[in-house]
Order: sequence, then C-alpha cells, then structure tokens
Amino acid sequence: MSTDSDTDSSCNAPDSDGEVAEDIAIVAFERKLDTAAEIVDGIGDRYESIDVLEYHGEVFAEHWGEYDCFVGLMASGIAMRKTAGLLDDKWDDPAVCVVDEQLTWAIPITGGHHGANQVADDLASLGAVPAMTTASEAADKQGVEKQAKALDAHVVNGDSTVATNLAVLDDELGPVERLDGPKAVLVGDDVTVLKRNGEDGVVLGTGSVSGATEDQFLAAWRGALEDTDYDVDDVEFVATGTRKEDEAGLLAAAETLGLGVVSFERDTLVEFEGPTPSRSKELIGWPGIAEASALAGGREHELLREKSRYDEAVTVALGR
Repeated sequence: MSTDSDTDSSCNAPDSDGEVAEDIAIVAFERKLDTAAEIVDGIGDRYESIDVLEYHGEVFAEHWGEYDCFVGLMASGIAMRKTAGLLDDKWDDPAVCVVDEQLTWAIPITGGHHGANQVADDLASLGAVPAMTTASEAADKQGVEKQAKALDAHVVNGDSTVATNLAVLDDELGPVERLDGPKAVLVGDDVTVLKRNGEDGVVLGTGSVSGATEDQFLAAWRGALEDTDYDVDDVEFVATGTRKEDEAGLLAAAETLGLGVVSFERDTLVEFEGPTPSRSKELIGWPGIAEASALAGGREHELLREKSRYDEAVTVALGR
C-alpha cells in the first residue's frame, strides 16, 4: 500500500544526511492494518511515499535500506530485537520509530536525528505523545542536524556532531558560520560542516509582536514576496532572533509552508543591523529583527527588501 503510486521507494536511496525522512514504511501485524491505514490517512501527505508492510519475522531485513524510516506498529521490544542485528552506521541506517495500536506513544528507537524524531512529531498530530530521548530535544534546543534541516543542508562529517551537539547543550556553539568559496577549509574533528542541498534563494527575515497568529505570519510573508521575482518556493528558510524563536504562530506558519526556522543571537543581529530605525534598539538593545536576520541569513548578506509591517503584528524583510 502506498500513497504515491508514482514512487517506488525501493529505488530511492534513503536520505540520512540530516533528520529528514521522505520515504517511510509502517510495519504492522495483520490485526493492526486498520490502524496503519489511519496513520497513512493522517500523515501520509507529509512524505514522498508511505508504504504499509505486513509484519513477518524477516520484514525489516528484507526491506532494510529501502526506506528512511520504519514505523513499527508494535511493541518496542519486537522492533528492537528484529533490527538490532541490522544496525551498522547511524548515518546510513534507516531510522526506527515505534507506536502502539491506540496511538498513545510514539517512541524513536534509533536514528532520532535522522528521521525518527520527525516521524514521532508527525504522529503527535494523531494524538500520540512523542517520547524523545535525544539530548538536544530533551533540552528543547536546536541540534546541528536540526539546523541542517532548517538550512536545507546536510552534514558532511557526521562524527563531528557528538562534540558540536554537546556545545549546543552548553550554549557554546553559536550561530552557523557561512563561508562562500572558492576556498579551501581545514577543520578539526569538533567542527561540523554543513553543505547546502540546492541553489541559494532568498531568506525571510521576520519579527513580530508577542502572540501574532499563524495567519498573520502567512499573510505577511506572502505579501513581502509580492511584486518581486520570488515566491515561496524560492525561500531558503525563515530567519528570526532567539527572542522570537518560540513564537507559536511563526513556527506553525513555517511548518505550513515547509520552511525551516533559523534563529540568531543578539550579537549576530547587531553585527548585521539593517537600515531602518527600530524602537527595540532603544528599549531593549536589540536591532530590528526582520532586517538584521534577513541580512545575517543571506549568503550575500544583501537586503533585497526593507522591513514592512503587516497588520501591526508581523515585520518582514527579504535577504539574499
């Protein structure tokens, strides 16, 4: 069973260079196939393909390497015993997440940063509680794999993430540095290198009043792109300041558009302060977030469109 008849997941190499899962398989006992179909109906449109495989003793082994993530609709012990001997390298292995028949718990077993956490989050929309144990998620911080996803990039040197994610936990990593070539770079084992997946586009720099809604963010962002040569498909990511990174409306709007969110510390935004005066600089020492984050996030650090204010709630600037 698949939601995409044009996609043969067995022909696609799994994407394990970040936390993105595009092709997933739900493995379920025959008596649980109705629940599997419920999962497909609920979250299937979030993936390139989603197949349902009926469980038998060798089902994981037969399909290992065909999917980015297996969703085991079964006890965690079964999934662990049947996949443990197949594990080789966390950067190449498919992720494994288990969920119970009542959709109460979604538990990433392996590959939390490589798809399992993402799937558990999606299952939360069906009522399941995502039980994540990876350190950065437990501390509610953005690990380097999640930063890679937000930047539409992948991690080149996976072993480095042990050190850099520890730095994230200790608030010592700082923002991702952008280096434009041609250049040769010599890095140590504790430097994580991210490489962009596609061509550079534009960055939506955004700020807001507290409590701005998803609809206000969406209207503001779409309005900022009007009368330009760009549309939503050209947006690399949404950029903001750390003081706004938990705004529910912002995060919901970004998810609706399938965009990552990158947040910059105050010191970084001060370095890239935009041309439009901002009251926040006088009141709390922060420059205008929209322009500064658009400049900081853009590859050329160029402002394409100065700050505009929408509905007295959301500010937006475009950077490149």
